[in-house]
Order: sequence, then structure tokens, then C-alpha cells
Amino acid sequence: MSAWVLLVQVAAWDTGQSAAAPLSPEALAARSGWTEIPRGQAAASFKGDAVVTNGRLTVVARRLGSGLEVYGGGPQRLRLGLLADGEPGSRLETLALAENARGSAALEVSFRTAKGASASARFQLKRGDASVEIQPAFAEATAGQPGAGAAAVRVECASRFVVLPDFFADDMVLDARKIPLASIDVPSEHFLVLPAGREDALVTAVFESREQDVRVNLAGDGPGRAVASCDAAFTKKSKVWVAILEAPQVWHSFDVKADEAGKARRMDWKMPFPAQWRCDLTRADGLTDSWEMLLQEKEGGEYLKPSFMGQGADKVNPKRERWTTVLGRFPYPCWTDSEGRGHLQPLKHRALAFEGPALLYPVGRVTQTSTETFTVVDVLRNTLGVGPCEYILDLEGQKQVNKGRATCNVRDNLTKIYSEGRQKERQKDVEKYVDAGLVFVEHIRERITRYRDFLREIRALLAERVKAQPGIRGRLEELDRIARMGDEKFAAREEKMKTPAHVAAMNEEFKKTLVGYDGPDALDRVKKYARDLVVVGDNQDELSGELRWVMRALRQKAGLLAALDPAAAKVAEEVRARTQEVLKNPAGHEGANH
Repeated sequence: MSAWVLLVQVAAWDTGQSAAAPLSPEALAARSGWTEIPRGQAAASFKGDAVVTNGRLTVVARRLGSGLEVYGGGPQRLRLGLLADGEPGSRLETLALAENARGSAALEVSFRTAKGASASARFQLKRGDASVEIQPAFAEATAGQPGAGAAAVRVECASRFVVLPDFFADDMVLDARKIPLASIDVPSEHFLVLPAGREDALVTAVFESREQDVRVNLAGDGPGRAVASCDAAFTKKSKVWVAILEAPQVWHSFDVKADEAGKARRMDWKMPFPAQWRCDLTRADGLTDSWEMLLQEKEGGEYLKPSFMGQGADKVNPKRERWTTVLGRFPYPCWTDSEGRGHLQPLKHRALAFEGPALLYPVGRVTQTSTETFTVVDVLRNTLGVGPCEYILDLEGQKQVNKGRATCNVRDNLTKIYSEGRQKERQKDVEKYVDAGLVFVEHIRERITRYRDFLREIRALLAERVKAQPGIRGRLEELDRIARMGDEKFAAREEKMKTPAHVAAMNEEFKKTLVGYDGPDALDRVKKYARDLVVVGDNQDELSGELRWVMRALRQKAGLLAALDPAAAKVAEEVRARTQEVLKNPAGHEGANH
């Protein structure tokens, strides 16, 4: 639960006089000289400034301001401005309290830009919600005059990072200190997150349409370089929501050094409330690797690894031992202890190393999360609605699909039966295990083929676009280098992996010669079959995991390229969008979520 004390009612006030500067927290609390507007009454005019609250957020529209100030329950304040014809509104033109009900309040405002264009929008607060809803107020065109409306809303909020959460792969984390451009366009995919304040505020902007363009504006130099604002474009019917989630250490950033690999240390961070905390770690190659923090309930006990992917939390033993393809068996790198204190042990592994900034934030809920506490996914559900949110998360697409029996499971069952000499009485079970092993091999091979064919299609697409746009050759070659790793990984395992047809032939021979066979060499021959089968299965499992890693890297790199190079943005966005479809419904052995 947030440490900030919250009001619990919707209310509106006229301050009586206009303030030349944003109101202080003390002025908001004192409300000296303010007149509360009775519920149910609207107001077309104000003697001073307009103030509305919903119990969590307070919105102030100042007559002498060029935008609206939004205050959370704590010290965080951000500014919302409107843009028209690419220019920000510079002076308030009209102000009205359009709604003043028990469940919500809304201000309708218009601003005039320095060039004379008008930008109008409705700002609404719903009771108890953590976000303000902004909807453009388009006026119909009249004789020779264009209709009035806002082209975009500007969210002014200083932040070093911009996080674009990814539920299929790894987050995109943009570090302002590494971006020399004055502004970049990002693939919003409905929302982005700005860690703000002194690790006590998380600002989330949500966009109703995936087609809404989002521009990030940067300012400053060196350590002081930061995101200054984000501009979210409107369409005629689209909305934008801006939420403030506040609590001490609601996010946390720190640096990881290369020589820390394998060394465990306590973070200077304690979980402010139970949630699914995501830890974004910078890889040595500059990309982001996303992990869910393990949660420990009892000292010395096992850990829970939360998931929003349609299944319950995984359990991890007290030693934090985890196994996935590619990484094998390893100690899970980030966790909280029974008192909620954060810990880190960067991986020491040839396939993955961490170096650079890391970031923690609450992405989703767990059973223990208070109903009064919001996470990033809660903001999505409260703004877009459960249906659209489920579409964005695509929980069905995230669910693992497993078929047949893993080859190691087939090995263990067959070896047990033949070791006990029960192969005659259990002939049907033996055939069932053998057939299930083939189903498993065929399923994993289908995933491998899907990944490999897709990567080849992407390489063909990139080659085609290079011919059409030679100037972006260097950028697209960065994507091609990642995509061609698919064929390299496949070639390295092809000989040992064999084919499903090879396994089918192995099975036919097994059924002809070993089902029910109880000769003195029966167990040795079964073990030989099982070893050969597991070699195929292991190599397929590892390859499917390796190819998924390639896909994750390709998706993230394409997103970064779309943001940093406008000339290559169109093809990069196409690559990123197409990867999501291929990443759906992974097999369990792919290690889809570490």
C-alpha cells in the first residue's frame, strides 16, 4: 500500500484568484480562500483557478498557466500540455467544469498557441483511479475556419529512463544518457512508463490506439541528460491516460559492473508492497534482459516466481536453482528475502553477462497485493478495460503449449520398466511412451521450423529494403546479423538433432524388436535407444531455446532501431510486430520466461 495518505472523494474548487506559479503541496492542503463547488453543479466560469480531485490525483488548471498540473498523493507533480499544429499551447483560452458528480469530475479547457492555433481537450478524473483521462474536444469546422482540437497531449515529466514493457520478450529500456538526439519516436504499443521523482513515482501513459504516435523529447547533458516530455498524438476519437503510482522506492535503479558476475549482494532497495516486480538488467551487448523478482515468504524457504502469462507462480527451491535451455542450471539472479529486501547475483555464464544500468518496477499483481495498490498492468486494465487489456497482454498467446512426453521422461519410464523386467506385462505402456516421445520431437521441431523460416523471411525482407533504401544499409545489417544467427545455430546442431523421420524410423525398429522382448540384452538395447532419443531431444530443446533468444534480441533491436533512426523506422516496426506472432505459445522447453 502506498505510504501517502489519500483523500477518498471527488471534489472541485474555485481558488478565488489566479496563481502565477504551480501550487505548492501546502497550498493544496490548506485550500485557503477556495470555494468548493457543490456536487452536481457545473461551472462555466471561475474567479480564480480550477482544482479537481478524485482522491488519488489532483488536477489544477491555472488561468496564467500554459498547461494543467497533476499532483499525486505524494510529492510528485507533472504537467500536461496540449499541442496543435506541432506547437504547444501557450495561454489558457477557455476553462469550464463540465462534470462534477459523485463518481467523476471533468474540466474542459482550450489553449491558444503562439501562432494562433487552438487546442482543446477534456480532462476527467474518476473516483479512486490513479489516472487522468484526456480526450480531445474537436469542434466542427465552420465557414472557412478549421475545427478546433488538440493534435497531441504533452506529458512533462523528468526521467532518465523510458520503459516500454514487453510481455512477449524483454522490455525496451531507453536511457536518456545514451541518446544524443533531441527527440525520438518510439513504438508505444499502447503504453510506456517513466520512472520519476526520487524513486517514489512511476508515471504511466496509456494510449487507446496502437496507431497513436509517441515522441520522446530529451534535454540536458552528461549525467543531467533526461527525458523532458512525451508527446502522444490524438486521433479524433482516441484517448490518452496518464497515471501516477506513488510509494517510497516504487522503482529503483542501480548499476551492475562486469566484475560482479557470480557475486551475491543486497540491493539498497526494499519492496514497498507485494507485487510482481520486474528487474530489467542491461546485457553486455547493450540490450535489456527482463527478469521477474523471486519472492520469498519465509526465511530459508522456497521462492515464488510470479507470472501474468496465464499460469500460476512457479516455485523455486531455497538455493534459487533454475534450469532453462541455453542457460542450463543456474542460480536465479534477482530476488527478495522474507523481509522484502532486494538481492542480486549477476549471472556468471558464457551465454549471458550483465553490465550497465538496471531498473526495478512493479509490473503486475500477486495475491498479496492490496486492492488499493496499482501496478502497471492495473493501470492498463482500469483505462483500456479488461477486454482490450487482455488483448494487449494476449494471455492465450503467452500460454505454453506442450505435446507428447519429453525424451528424458520417455527414457526414464522405459528404463524403469525394463530394469524391473516388466516389459511383457506393460507392452501397451511401452508403446505409449515411445509414441509420445515422437509427438514431442515433432512438436519441438515444428517450433524450430517456424522460427527458422521466419528468420529467413526477415532476412529476405531486409535485403529487399536495403535495395530500395541503400542509405539505411548499415542499420538493417544490424538486424540481419541477429537474424542470420538462426541458420548458424541450426547448422551447429543439425547432425545430432537428426529429423522427426529419423526418430519415427527408430520407433518402428523399437516396436519390431524390443516391445515385449526380455532377452538378456534387452535393458542394454533399450538404454541405447533411449540415449539416441535423448540426444535428439536435448539438441532440439536447446536449439528451440537458442532460436527464441535470437527472436527476442531481434524484436528488441528492431524497437530500438525504430526509435533511433526515423529512416529505418518503418521496416524496423514491421519486424518488431511480426516477431510477436512467432513468439506466441512457446513450448515449455524453450525457456520463454527464464
